[in-house]
Formats: sequence, C-alpha cells, structure tokens
Amino acid sequence: MGVRGRFQLLIGAILFLQQTLANDNLRVAYQWSQIDFEFPSEADRANAIASGDYRAENVIPVGLEVYKRRLFLTLPRWKTGIPASLAYININETSSQSPKLRPYPSWNAHRQMAEGEAPEIVSPFRIRADRCGRLWVLDTGIEELLGAAKPLAPTSLLVYDLHNDNLLRRYKFPKDHVKEDSFYANLAVEDSDCDDTYAYAADLGAPGLVVYSWKTQESWRVKHHFFHPDPLSGNYTITGISFQWDDGLFGMALSRPQPDGFSTMFFHPLSSTNEFSVSTKILRNQTLATSGNIYKEFKVLGSRGPNGQAGVAFLDQKTGVIFYALPNLNAVTCWKTSNRAYTIKSLGRVYMSTTDMVFPNDVKVDDESNLWVLSDRLHQYMYGTLNPKDVNFRILTATVKDAIENTACDTKIKPLPDIITNLGDILRPSTTAAPPKSGAQAILISHMALLLTIFIKLIL
Repeated sequence: MGVRGRFQLLIGAILFLQQTLANDNLRVAYQWSQIDFEFPSEADRANAIASGDYRAENVIPVGLEVYKRRLFLTLPRWKTGIPASLAYININETSSQSPKLRPYPSWNAHRQMAEGEAPEIVSPFRIRADRCGRLWVLDTGIEELLGAAKPLAPTSLLVYDLHNDNLLRRYKFPKDHVKEDSFYANLAVEDSDCDDTYAYAADLGAPGLVVYSWKTQESWRVKHHFFHPDPLSGNYTITGISFQWDDGLFGMALSRPQPDGFSTMFFHPLSSTNEFSVSTKILRNQTLATSGNIYKEFKVLGSRGPNGQAGVAFLDQKTGVIFYALPNLNAVTCWKTSNRAYTIKSLGRVYMSTTDMVFPNDVKVDDESNLWVLSDRLHQYMYGTLNPKDVNFRILTATVKDAIENTACDTKIKPLPDIITNLGDILRPSTTAAPPKSGAQAILISHMALLLTIFIKLIL
C-alpha cells in the first residue's frame, strides 16, 4: 500500500474514533419496573387493586413531555386496570429514580363521574406543551385497545392551561375525520403565534393528517400518498420478538418559522424508512390542502436505510437538529436540517443500547435545551409479558449539546483540514498550559497519537 493509501486509512480511523468515543452521552434519569401512583391514601390504593381498577402489570408509559419542572407521561388504556392515563412527576421534588406518578390534572379527570359518562381524559398517546403555556392532549377516546377496544368518547384535542391546570378547550374531531381504521397517535403544534396556533394530528391507521386552527376552531383532513406505509418496511424484530406493522403517518417535526412565516414539517410513516417534508403554508390553507392539487408541494428527502423505521421525531429549533426514535435498532439518531443530504451517512447516532433503549417511544427537547427520551419495551408488552423484576421503563436525558457532540449533527464539528492540523498539535510540544481534558477526550487524543506514531513508522 502506498503512502497515500496509508494516510487515507489513518484519517478514516481517526474520524471513526472521533465519532464513536464521544457518543451515547445520555444518562438514565428515571426508571421503573412497574408504574405506581400517588393515591389519595393507602386505603384508596388497596381498594383500587382489589377492584381491578389498578393493575400495575398493565400500566405502560408511551408519551413524554417536559414543561418547566414537570415531566408528563401518557399511560394509554391498552388493557384494564389503568387508573389514570395522563400523569406527571415534579422534577424538583423527586429524589427517587422510580417516583410515583400524580394524575393530571386530577384524579377526577380520569374517573367516570356519572354512569354512562366518559372520563374527562380517556386514553391519550402523545401530548405537547407549547411555548404559550398550554398542554395539548390528543385523546383517542378508546379503552382496552388490546382487548375489546371500547370507544368511550370521540377522538378529541384537549388543551389545558399549564399555569393553573384548567381545561381551556375540548375539540371533538368531526365524524368525517375518523375513518374505519383511524387511529390518532401523535401530534405536533405550530405555536409561533399564541393566538393563531395550529395543531397537526397524525392518523396512522387510515393514513391522513388533521390540521386544527386554534383561532377559528376549525379542522380539516389532508390526504397524500406519502402518508402511507411502505409495504417493504413492515417487518420488525426487536430483542428476539418479530412482528409486522403497516402503520402510516406518525412522526412529525416542525422547524422554526421560515422567512415566509411558515414552518417546514418533516414527517414519515412509522412503517417506512423514508423522510418527507412540506411547508405548513400548504397545510394551513384549508382550500388548497383539501383540493387534491398539492402532490408536488411535498418533497422526498431520503432514506434512513435498512431497519431505519422511525417512530416519533422532534426538532430542536435552536440547533435545527431532528431527533428520531428508531425502535428496530433500539436507538436514537439525529439529522441536521441544514444538511442538504439525507442519507445513512448524514444521520448521527445519539444513543444505542439493547438494555437502556429497548423500544424508544418518545423524544422531546425542553425549553432549557435538554433532550429527553422514553424507552418502554412496548413490543414485549404487546406480544409477550413484562418481567416485574426487570427495569422495563426508562427516561434518559442529556443536554442537546452533549447528545450531538461529535456526531454528524454537531453544529460545531470541525472540517477535515482542521482535524489534520490538530494531529500535529498532539505531538508538538506546547509552551502554554492546556485546559484539562475530559476522560473521553483524553482517550481520543491518546488513540489519535498512537495511530499517528504507527503511520510515521510505516512510511519511514
């Protein structure tokens, strides 16, 4: 091998080390074997267990949100025995890694107050806290989803005031929004104008998108071929459990407003490896969005590659980085929206683990630029059983800066010539004191120095 070839191998190895040694910076903040609640009293807890209203083995967190000092979790009514389907913990008051949950906004909101009357909140999957201090709750209205599937209430948007936890508005989806196979499991909120906010609800069962205007209190349903699943991407194998899903539109992430005042929506079906985009200028125009003449307004960005099916996605508007949950890979990845390429190489690995990240199910960034990820072993819950002696549910976190450091999404990543120049600095004596290096940085530098030494010996 010539000198040129050796040099290329060296640089490749250095870049590999730089990529791998600084990844997986998330830490486990909370974890549970089973979910428990703060009941009004121990007697109430005992009564709930005796009556079957609380069956710990049936409770599983699916959606996540963080607003100020509260961390919210959705707990859909997949089975019986779910005493509350939306709850929270106070981050400041929590000393345990497995805290009990408090129903939101109250216990009464999850109870049938009269015979034949649905609870205020039935079974939400995803929630979103906007910058205006409102919590948007997308409620399916269905209980026992893995059993008899009983509709208790219409699919609805509930909006709460997070300053006092009062219900501001309930919007029931019109009948023509709910098709035979409809299942609304995710939402995004465009909140640049608090008085003219738009919510987007994804229907993964009968692929479509519902657009809701806060200002006019109206909604419309948008159709597009890109909302449909890819028939070649329906196979999943996670920790030895194989199954098939044909879920359509699911992941949605909104950019900051563009120069024209509208956001870009990045989206994908769950059973697909492709990513798409469209301007909300198209979606927010009811006449245009429902006309059927918008096909060319939707863009194909690229593919995440084999096993790259993505669940939820969230875009950090400060950095322009989208975070993706990849259940088939037990991983969270990222993509920098300023990157024109959308390929496997342009995606960064944020975290991957067959222990801590088994079925990542929600991803959010809070207003303090912290990334939060929920993993919950959903596939095992649906197609097997969860071992109550294992840790089944985890919430991991890191600052966005740490999460994307030295990945393809790093906003401060150095170009190759700078890396080559710094190789010389590693071995060149310095006359000034250098700041202390972190453990990962020290390891990286030592490996780079060793590689450079080997390279020099090879060419001399």
